[in-house]
Amino acid sequence: MSAQQVLLQGIAQLGLVIDEDKRQKLLAYVQMISKWNKVHNLTAIRDEVSMMTLHILDSLVTLPLIQQDEHILDVGSGAGLPGIVIAICKPDVQVTVIDASQKKASFMRQVKAELDLQNLTVLAGRVEQQMIATPFDSIISRAFSDLKTFISLTQGLLKKQGRWLAMKGQVPQEEIDALTAAMGVTIDAIIPLQVPGLDAERHILIIKHI
Repeated sequence: MSAQQVLLQGIAQLGLVIDEDKRQKLLAYVQMISKWNKVHNLTAIRDEVSMMTLHILDSLVTLPLIQQDEHILDVGSGAGLPGIVIAICKPDVQVTVIDASQKKASFMRQVKAELDLQNLTVLAGRVEQQMIATPFDSIISRAFSDLKTFISLTQGLLKKQGRWLAMKGQVPQEEIDALTAAMGVTIDAIIPLQVPGLDAERHILIIKHI
């Protein structure tokens, strides 16, 4: 099965509506990751078919949770996951991606330019050192850190009524216990995710200020 077939089948299984232009951008994005990967080692996943499942479909499952017209921050975005996928599929949403690696930030800027993603902002550096004028509606993380570190480093960047979206594999009960015991936040929801073609547990935790 080709990467394009995996994408089409995955979109259908997820019940998403993604038009041809956006699908072509997702394919072009995977091709860019593959090309840069040969030199810059953006991801351990090497072939485009696996990237489509493990990176793109794994990011597309977040789309139903993204609210219209919100401004979202993707922390530790790496090659742009899930932030760039969200930016491609939801042009009405303002997406800011940040990674401590200059190399990965350079790649994301290249993606922004080549795919003409007007709603994408790329930052390089440590998230706790960022000075943000306007707090974000949502802050998402796919593979950044444990929950307590994620919340503590970003809580100054989130609106009081905002929410954190933490993408995890199995439900991280120890992390949840450590978080709720130490911070003024609450787990609002734990949502199981089914990624097409991926035989592994995936969950997203929605966390809010108490």
